[in-house]
Amino acid sequence: MQQVPVSLWTLVAGIVVTAISIWIGQNHTLMPVQASLQAPLVDGFFNVMFTIAIALFLVVEGTIVVFLIQFRRRRGDDTDGVAIEGNLPLEVFWTAIPTVIVLLLGIYSVDVFNRMGGFDPAGHPHSAAHVAHMPGTAIAATLSDTSQATTAPSIAPTIGIGASPQTLNKPADLVVDVKGMQYAWLFNYPDSGITSGELHIPVGADVQLNLSAQDVIHSFWVPNFRLKQDALPGIPTELRFVATKPGTYPVVCAELCGGYHGSMRTQVIVHTPEEYNSWRTENQIAQKENLNQVVAVNPADLSTSEFLAPHTHDMGISAATLESVVMSH
Repeated sequence: MQQVPVSLWTLVAGIVVTAISIWIGQNHTLMPVQASLQAPLVDGFFNVMFTIAIALFLVVEGTIVVFLIQFRRRRGDDTDGVAIEGNLPLEVFWTAIPTVIVLLLGIYSVDVFNRMGGFDPAGHPHSAAHVAHMPGTAIAATLSDTSQATTAPSIAPTIGIGASPQTLNKPADLVVDVKGMQYAWLFNYPDSGITSGELHIPVGADVQLNLSAQDVIHSFWVPNFRLKQDALPGIPTELRFVATKPGTYPVVCAELCGGYHGSMRTQVIVHTPEEYNSWRTENQIAQKENLNQVVAVNPADLSTSEFLAPHTHDMGISAATLESVVMSH
C-alpha cells in the first residue's frame, strides 16, 4: 500500500482548517445586535481577528493531538527519543508569520479607527460650549448678553471619536452633554434644556456626546454601538456616532470607579424621528411645569419631608420612611 505523502496531508489539513476557521469566524454569535453605523466596522475587524485565532488554535492543538498519537511511547519501548537540536527554516517560519499578521492587523485597525472618526478630534479644538464646562474657565455674561472669558481657557484638542471622513467639518445633528458621576450618568440637551438620566436620540441622526466626569474616571460604553469612551475629570472627551436601529440598549460604565461601579448603568433609547420629537416636546413641557411649581412655592414654607419628597420619590424612598427619619432627628 502506497503511503500518502506528508505534503499532501499538510495541504488537506490546511484546506480543512481554513474552511472551518472562516465559517466560525463569520457565523459566530458572540457580539450583540448591531445598532450603529460604526458597529459593522468593528465587527469586521473582530471577525478577521477571530478567524485568525480559530485557525491558530486548530493548527496548534491539532498538531499536539497528532504528535500525542503518532509519537506516543509504545509498550516495551524503553529507548531514548530522537535527538532534535533545531530547525532554522521552521523557526523563521513561525516567527515571520505572526509578525506579518500583527502588522497587517495593526494597519487594518488604524483604518477602522480613522473611518469611525478616531483621527478627527486630534486636530479640532473644543467648541465654546464645551470649553465652558471645563474647570478653570470662567465665562462672564455682559449686559448686552454677550459672553467672553474672564480667564483665557486653554483650548486643547478634543480626545475621542469625532466626525467620520464623510461628516468631517459638518456640525452634528444633535449635541448632548454627558456627565459621569458616582454612580450615574446625566444627559443634558443644550438645544432644548432637557436633563435626563437616560440618553434619547433619533435613529439616523449624527449624534455628538460631549463627555466629562465630576469625580473620577468613568467610561461610557454602549456594547450595541461598539463604542466606548472615557469620561475624564477636567478633560472633555467626545463620542460621535449614528444609531441605525430603533430600540433600547444598555449603557455601562466600563471603568472601575468605586464600590458601586457595577450599578452605574442606564440605557440609550433610539427613537424614530417622530417618537423623538414627541419625547422632546413632552419633556420640555414637563420640565417647564416643574420649574413653575418650584418658583411658585416658597421652600421656607415647606417642612423637611415635603421639601425632600420629590427627590426621595425618585430614589424609591417611601413617604412614611422619610417622615420617620425626619422625626427621629
